[in-house]
Amino acid sequence: MKTGGQLIVDALEANGVDRMYCVPGESYLAVLDALHDSKIRSIVCRQEGGAAMMADCHGRLTGKPGICFVTRGPGATNASAGVHIAMQDSIPMILFIGQVASHAKEREAFQEVNYRRFFGDIAKWVVEIDDAARIPELLTRAFSVATSGRPGPVVISLPEDMLTSEVEAPAALPAVAVETRPGDEELAKLEALLNSARNPFVILGGTRWNAEAVERMKKISEAWSLPVGVSFRRQMLFDHLHENYAGDVGIGVNPKIAKAIKDADVVLLVGGRFGEMPSSDYTLIKSPYPDQKLVHVHADADELGRVYRPTVAINASPAAFVEAFAKRKPAAKPAWTENTKALHAAYLEWSTPPLAGPGAVQMGPIMNWLEKVLPEDAILTNGAGNYATWVHRFHRFRRFATQGAPTSGSMGYGTPAAVAAKGLFPEREVIAFAGDGCFMMNGQEFATAVQYGLPIIVIVVNNGIYGTIRMHQEREYPGRVEATDLKNPDFAALARAYGGHGETVRETDEFAPAFERARASGKPTIIEIKLDPEAITPTRTLSDIRDKR
Repeated sequence: MKTGGQLIVDALEANGVDRMYCVPGESYLAVLDALHDSKIRSIVCRQEGGAAMMADCHGRLTGKPGICFVTRGPGATNASAGVHIAMQDSIPMILFIGQVASHAKEREAFQEVNYRRFFGDIAKWVVEIDDAARIPELLTRAFSVATSGRPGPVVISLPEDMLTSEVEAPAALPAVAVETRPGDEELAKLEALLNSARNPFVILGGTRWNAEAVERMKKISEAWSLPVGVSFRRQMLFDHLHENYAGDVGIGVNPKIAKAIKDADVVLLVGGRFGEMPSSDYTLIKSPYPDQKLVHVHADADELGRVYRPTVAINASPAAFVEAFAKRKPAAKPAWTENTKALHAAYLEWSTPPLAGPGAVQMGPIMNWLEKVLPEDAILTNGAGNYATWVHRFHRFRRFATQGAPTSGSMGYGTPAAVAAKGLFPEREVIAFAGDGCFMMNGQEFATAVQYGLPIIVIVVNNGIYGTIRMHQEREYPGRVEATDLKNPDFAALARAYGGHGETVRETDEFAPAFERARASGKPTIIEIKLDPEAITPTRTLSDIRDKR
C-alpha cells in the first residue's frame, strides 16, 4: 500500500527524472513528503511562471520532459505562461498541480479552477487523477504524450485527498519512446526533386533533434552543397560558421535570405511548423499553396498539410529523417554550389555588428568582444524584446544545446532559463540576456541562482522603456508616447542585495572588465548596460522611425 504522493514520485523515478522545479503548496504536501526520501532534486523557485519556464528550458536542452509542481489556483494560473511557451515551442514538459479535495470540487472552493477548461487550448493533454491506483498508468501515458509526435506540455491535476489516500497499484514502468521514420518512397521523391533542382533551400526548425542528428544534417548539407537556414530561435541546429550556413529565418530576416527562399524551386523544411514569425507572416512560403516545391518533414502527421500543402510530406522526426536521408547522395555535382557560398558570405556580412550608434554604450563592440571570449559550448538564454536582436543576429551559435529562447516571444524567460541551464550543465558558461522590462517579469529567479550557487551572468540591457512596443508606438502614433516608459531599480545593487555580484556599464569600454570581474566572482551576476533609448535596433534609432513615419 502506498499513498498517491508516493506513487507520483515512484513514477517520476521510473521515467528517469532527476530534478523538478516547484513553488511549494499545501495542496501537494504528500508529494513533497515522498520527495524527501527520493533522489529527485527539488529546485525551489520564487514564482510559478519562473518555475514553469525552468521546466521548459530543461525540456528544450535535454529533450526529456521538464517537471514542474505548483499549487492550485493562483499557482497554476501563474504557471500558465510557461505552459504556453512549451506548447508553441513544441517542448516536452509536465506540469503537476495540487487540486482541491474531491468533496469540494464544483463548489468554487478555495482556489478551485477547472484545469481542463483553463489549459485546454494551451496544453497537449490535461488530466485530473481521481483514483490513486491509476497513477502509474496515467503518468506513463503523460511521458509518452509529452515526448511523442510534436512534443508539448501535459498538465496533471492532483486532488489533495487522492494524494493522501493509500492504494495498491502496479509498479510504474517507463514510457516507451515513439519514433516515426521516413518511408523509402518519400525519400526517393525528395532525392529526385533535389537532383532536378536549380535553387534549393533548407530550413531547420522544431524539436526532437539531438547532437548526432545535427551532425548528420551538416553532412547532408555538405554532400548536396545545400544552403541551410534555421527557423526563429532554433539557431543551435546548425553551425553558423559552416560554409553552408545561410542565416536565421526569423524576425527581421536578412533580405538576401528572404529572396533566396522566395526564389527557391525546392524548399526542404525539416522539423519546423514555419509559423507566423519565421515565415514573415506567411509570405516567404505562401499558405496554403507554396510557390516552391515544398518537402515538409515533421514528426506529427497533424502538422503536415495543416498550414502548407507540401509536394512531399514526410512523417518522421528530424533525427530519424536525417539518419535515413544521409545514406543518399546526389547523382551529379550540384549546380547551386556557388549560390550556397554566396549566401554564407551574405550571412557573415549581415552578422557583423555595427560599431557606432547613439549614446555612450555601443552594443556592437560588446557583441564583438563576447564572440571572442565565449566558449563554443556557452549557453545563451533570453526572453523577448528588441535587445534580443543583438543575440539572434550577431551571436554565432556553433553547437547543439546552446540556446534557450522562446519562439512564442514570451518576456521574462531568460533568467529562469539560465538558472535551469546552469543547473543542468554546471561546467558550462551560461549567459542570460534581458531587457529591463523583460528582466523585471521573472528577475526574482536570480534569488534561485543564488540559493543553489549557480553563477549565471545576466546582462540587462536597460534603456528605460518597453523598447519593442515603443518602436511600434513611434511608428504608428508618432509623438504620442503612452505607457511605455519605465523607472527601474539599480540592477547592480539589486544583484548584491540578493547575495550576488553586480556591475554597471555606462560606457562601452567598461563592459569587458565588468564581465571578467563577474566571471572571477564565482557568483550569480547582473551586468546592467545603460543603453540610450535612441538605439532601438542595431541599425535604426527612434528618431529615424519617427521621421520616416
